[in-house]
Formats: sequence, C-alpha cells, structure tokens
Amino acid sequence: MDLGLGGRGYLLTGASRGLGFATARVLVDDGARVLVSSRSADAVDAAVKELGGAPAAHGSAADLADPDAAERLVAEARERLDRIDGALISVGGPKPGTVLETAEDDWRAGVDSVLLGPLRLVRALVPHLDDGAAIGFVLSTSVRQPIGHLAISNGLRPGLAMTAKALADELGPRGIRVFGLMPGTIATDRIAEIEAASGDAEAMRARTEAGIPLRRVGRPEEFGQVAAFALSPAASYLTGTMIPVDGGVLRAL
Repeated sequence: MDLGLGGRGYLLTGASRGLGFATARVLVDDGARVLVSSRSADAVDAAVKELGGAPAAHGSAADLADPDAAERLVAEARERLDRIDGALISVGGPKPGTVLETAEDDWRAGVDSVLLGPLRLVRALVPHLDDGAAIGFVLSTSVRQPIGHLAISNGLRPGLAMTAKALADELGPRGIRVFGLMPGTIATDRIAEIEAASGDAEAMRARTEAGIPLRRVGRPEEFGQVAAFALSPAASYLTGTMIPVDGGVLRAL
C-alpha cells in the first residue's frame, strides 16, 4: 500500500527516541522528510544521524514548555523541509504521583507541558498548513481509563484529547485532520527504566503482559506504523478520533 508520503514534510516533537522516533523512522523510510525535536541536543543529533541525516532528516532541540519554542520550531521546519504537511506532537510524561499527594506546583508544570505547550505549537503550525495536512497527538490510555500513580496524566490527557476533538471540528472545513493516538505499554527505553526501577524487571514485565490480551508489550515500530498511516494521505477520511495502540488493554468501546 502506498501511503503517499513521498516528498511530504513532518514536524515531530519528543521524537529523539521511543514512539516519536519510531514514527520518524517509518516516515523517512516511506519517502517523507522530517524535523525531529526533543529537549536534549545530543539526543536529537543522534536521532538525525540514525535517520540518515539531510535531506531526509533534520533536528532541533526544544522544550515545548518554553513559550518561545513553538514559533522557532515551526520556522525551522519550514526552512529545512520546504513544506509542512503535518505534525506528531508528543511531550514527556508529567511527574508521577497520586491525586492527593501531588503538589500544586507539579500540576501547574503538567499544564504547561501537557496542555499549553502542544497548543502553542498548533497555533504556530496552523497558518502554514494546507488542505490534506494532519496533526496527531501522542496521548495515553489514560484518556479512557486511569493509570495507577499517574494522577496528572489521568487528569490532563483526557482534556487534551477533547481539545484535539474540538480542533478537528474547527480545522475540518480547511481539510486539516486532527487525531490522537493512545499507546499502551510499548517496549521503549522509558518502559525499560520503569521496569528496572521496580527491582525485578522480569517480574514486572510478566505482570504487565498478563493484563494485555495479546500477552506481550508492543514494539515501537508497531506504534510508528499506525502513526505514520494516520498522518499520511492514505488516512484522508480519518479525523476527530482517538486511536488505541495498546494490544487490547482498553476495555471501553
């Protein structure tokens, strides 16, 4: 199946590793050009090198919590890619904790990173998007059911999902699609760190897999393939929806 990605340009945040990088890999392999971004300049440089460098891959270090980052990223994407056909917007997970134990300052920091940062980027992007463009948000299964000890994510991700739904209504008449992706447990470096911190990584992995209908965690490329399809012209009638990539973990319809 030809996804129609050849020659198209995409901006991906939080993409120096993990799910964002896996998506960039699929996009580049299918002929698209990308600008990947994350907070670490070294990590961005390494990701760009692994993707093959220019002209297919470019990078820029940025923190979406910085109010000035969005305009700069969009300007760099326009300059280096010549065109922007869409974006995959991902931010790091907010600080863990329970609802009652999480400090108010941590909630404020979560709002800045999970909500305001992505919204600034969308506002900067939209004036430069044409009919056929797509904006994807990397969310979480916490959009539909809470995850233990992740109160801030449980509180804010559903709000961003509904904001994405509203954006789909607002941008639909211009032919711009908006959607969200809800990854379950995917075998990224972050998951490996969490498992190691548990004191028994193998036992934690076994418990996790026992609760997944497919009985295994996902591979980053499995997420990347879904994300790349959703961003591509092949998904031209897909908008306003939240797509689970979770091995069947979500129990709601």
